[in-house]
Amino acid sequence: MNADSTQQNNDDNPLISDKRKGGWPKGKKRRKAMRDTNAPKQPLNGYVRFLNERREQVRQENPNLSFTEVTKLLGAEWTKLDKDQKQMYLDEAIKDKERFQKEWTEYQKTDAYKKFLEMQKSDKSNNSQGDSKNSKEPDNRAVLDVPIFTEEFLDLNKTREGEVRQLRKLNTEMEEQVSVLQTHSENLQSDVERLKTETDQARASNNALQQHLNALKLTLATNLSSVVLPGFNETLTMDNVDMFMAKLHSLILDAPEENESLIATVRDVISRLSFPLEPQ
Repeated sequence: MNADSTQQNNDDNPLISDKRKGGWPKGKKRRKAMRDTNAPKQPLNGYVRFLNERREQVRQENPNLSFTEVTKLLGAEWTKLDKDQKQMYLDEAIKDKERFQKEWTEYQKTDAYKKFLEMQKSDKSNNSQGDSKNSKEPDNRAVLDVPIFTEEFLDLNKTREGEVRQLRKLNTEMEEQVSVLQTHSENLQSDVERLKTETDQARASNNALQQHLNALKLTLATNLSSVVLPGFNETLTMDNVDMFMAKLHSLILDAPEENESLIATVRDVISRLSFPLEPQ
């Protein structure tokens, strides 16, 4: 391969092309956000807590798997995890978040936090002045080359991309599960409303029937109060009309010939009764 071919290949490679020279000018530093080392530790979500707990064991059980494959295996394990086991991690995450919020509220009252805010403000001010100076005095010197990515960096980057894809897949699956649960919840809510309506209708019907029964009892008690029933010495009321009718029925069935007069009297009274209409 000659030099021209080599140069052409380099030009076609985005990692080592000369175009990379225009990426970040010399003299302009990459600024990193200041990190408050005294601040409370950030909370972890349930999935990350699960990964941290299981990753080392899975690595030992599968020494031939790459970091990406281990992460993929853990993602699948998390998806299939029992609901109660998964909830354990989610509950721990909630506790951790509450811990962070409490510690963060207390930390904001400390001198260390106030000092950090002052340093952050000063750093922003210095950077702003530096950018203004650089904009007025353009640097015509050669720009720095972006170093060629090492194999280790590329592998790590590939691993991180694999983790991101796995997390996105997990997020999609979780969204699908949420959608299914939401549909199920809506169906349950509809069933609850339907059952509530049916219960109200049944209660109204029962109340109407109870009122009709009370009206029948009152009619019988009022009109049969003059009937003398052997063995029944109580004053006929709505409360004991059931007992009265049961005893009357027994006398008519057991000794109809001996109670012909009673039967005739009851028949005459019943024929003149006007019963209330049954509710629809």
